[in-house]
Amino acid sequence: MSGRFDVPDVDAFTSAYWDAAAGGRLLIRRCAACGRAHHYPREFCPYCWSEDVTWEQASGHATLHTWSVVHRNDLPPFAERTPYVAAVVDLAEGPRMMTEVVEFEQARLRVGMALEAAFREGVPVFRPPRR
Repeated sequence: MSGRFDVPDVDAFTSAYWDAAAGGRLLIRRCAACGRAHHYPREFCPYCWSEDVTWEQASGHATLHTWSVVHRNDLPPFAERTPYVAAVVDLAEGPRMMTEVVEFEQARLRVGMALEAAFREGVPVFRPPRR
């Protein structure tokens, strides 16, 4: 058990993902058989079932697909973060990813807006691009 409530347990397979995130890099998996990228990390391709998949560094660019402002969550550590924006983003490489949008006024969120990866305590979150 990781001891943290906001990240899953790290195992031999996912350690590469979490180590990269701790270093400010977002990894996805890409299938050599069909060429498609996917996220969340799996040991096989969810499209063609091939096990010929490898880690790839994502660009960190995404667009906002949908979101919800969470005003109440009694589970630690989320209670002290409310309200927060739970979101689904479309990564530039193709996969859709559940995340949180940070550093942005919630009332100004729009479907299709550009976002970039940021990292909070080794966990990928997204924010508007810094210019």
